[in-house]
Amino acid sequence: MLDIIIIGGGVVGTAIARELSRYRLKIALLEKEIEVAFGVSKSNSGIIHPGTQNKSGSLKGKLCVEGNTLIRKIASELGIDFQEVGQLIVAFNDEEVIRLKEIKVEGEKLGIKNMSIVDSAWLQENEPNLSKEVISALFIPSAGIISPYRMAYDLSENAAKNGVQIYTDNKVEKINVLEKRFEVITNKNKYQSRYVVNCAGLFADEISKMVGINDFVISPRKGQEFLLDKKRENITNHLIFPLPSKTSKGTLVIKTSDGNPMIGPTAEEIEDKHDLATDDNGLNEVLNSVKRLVPSINERDIIAYFAGLRPTSGSDFIIRHEDKVPGFVNVAGIQSPGLTAAPAIAVMVSDILKNNGLNLNKKLFFRRFRKKTVHLFKTDNAQMRKIIKKDSGYGDIVCRCEMVSKREIEEAIERGAKTLDGVKFRTRAQAGRCHGGFCTTRILKILSEKLNIPFVELTKRGGKSKIVVKERT
Repeated sequence: MLDIIIIGGGVVGTAIARELSRYRLKIALLEKEIEVAFGVSKSNSGIIHPGTQNKSGSLKGKLCVEGNTLIRKIASELGIDFQEVGQLIVAFNDEEVIRLKEIKVEGEKLGIKNMSIVDSAWLQENEPNLSKEVISALFIPSAGIISPYRMAYDLSENAAKNGVQIYTDNKVEKINVLEKRFEVITNKNKYQSRYVVNCAGLFADEISKMVGINDFVISPRKGQEFLLDKKRENITNHLIFPLPSKTSKGTLVIKTSDGNPMIGPTAEEIEDKHDLATDDNGLNEVLNSVKRLVPSINERDIIAYFAGLRPTSGSDFIIRHEDKVPGFVNVAGIQSPGLTAAPAIAVMVSDILKNNGLNLNKKLFFRRFRKKTVHLFKTDNAQMRKIIKKDSGYGDIVCRCEMVSKREIEEAIERGAKTLDGVKFRTRAQAGRCHGGFCTTRILKILSEKLNIPFVELTKRGGKSKIVVKERT
C-alpha cells in the first residue's frame, strides 16, 4: 500500500514528487509516456516569469511570485542552469505606456520588486536590436530562463534518490474509489494508495472523471514556436514581450538557457489534444509579430519548428482537495506560468495533503543536492580540458553542432534516457541546425549498447516512433 500516487510526470508532477520525498512516505509517480517530461513540459518556452500580467488576487499570480523565488534555491540544489536575464514589456505609443504603468501597479500588489519604466534612450543602450518605434518598456529584472525538460529530469532524479518510485509507460486507465484507499489501474499494473494527486496536464479532466469529479474541462490551446540558430544568441539581452491580450502574453522574443533564441508562441484554441502540427499561418503570424519588436529577425534564422499545447481551464489554476472524494487532489489547468509556479504548487499540495489527514514526518536525511550534470556546450576551454583529462569519453564528440560528447550521452542513458528524444532533451545532441544528420546513427549505437536493445526496437519518443525497421524479405 502506497501513501501517495502522483499521476503525471511533467514539471509539476516531478516538483510535487520531489517536495513530498522529504517525508517518510511511500510515493509512486505514474507517467503514461516512455519518459518523464514528454508531455506539455517538453514544449515549454523555459521562461521563469516574475508574476506580472497575472491578477493580484489570482492563484496564478501568487504561486508565480512564490515560485520565482523558490526556483533559485531548487536550481542551486539540483545543479540546474538558471539565468536571471530580466524581462521587457514594450510600448509603442503613449496609450500603451499607460497600460505599462497599470501592469506595474498590479505587479507591485503581488509583491514583485525593483520594476521600473525605462525610456527609449535606456532601450537603445541596453537593447540595440529593438525596434526604434518602441518608446518605453516595463523592466522586470527578476524574470529568468531555465531548461524546462532538464528541470523535470533533475527533479525526478532527485525524487527517486529520495525513495520515490517512478513508473513510466504506465497510462492510468481506471481508478476505483475504495474504503479509505484508491486502486489505480494502468496498462501495466495495479497500484493502491491512500491519496492520489492528479497532475495529468492535458488529460487531468479525464483522470478527474474517473473518480466522479467532472466540473471542469481541459481545453488545449496550441502555441507554435520557432527556434533560431545559436549564432543569433545575442539578438536580445532580455526576454521581449509585447503588451498582453486577454488570452495570451503575446508573441515573444525569448532567450533560452541553451543559447538558441525562440520566437512565438501563437495562441490557438483547438479540440484535438494530440494536434502538434505547425503551419505557414502560424509561422507568418509569429514572424510578423516579432519583426515589429526586433526587425532584424528573419525566416532564414529559423532552424526548427514545433508546437506545444497548454492545458487551459478557465482563467486560473485548479488546485484543490476534492471533499466529495476524500484523499483525491486535483492539480489542473496548469498553463503559463506553470513552470515558474511548479515549486510553489508543490508546497501548496503538500499543505493540502497535510490538512486532509496525511502525516508529514520529515526524514532524518533528505538528499537535497545532486551533482551538476556536465554540459560541454556550457563549459569554458580551460575547464573542458580538465574534464577530458579525467575522462577521455568527454573528448569523443558525437554531436558537433551542439558540442555533445559520447560520455554525456552515456550519462543521459544512465540517468534514464531510453529514446532519441530523451537523449536530445538531456544533452542537446541532435538539436543543432543539422537536426542529427551527423550524430543520430552514433547515438543509436550508444543507446543500443547501453540498453542492450537492438536498433530496430529503438524509438524517437516511444510508441510506434521507430527509427530503423527491418527489411522485408
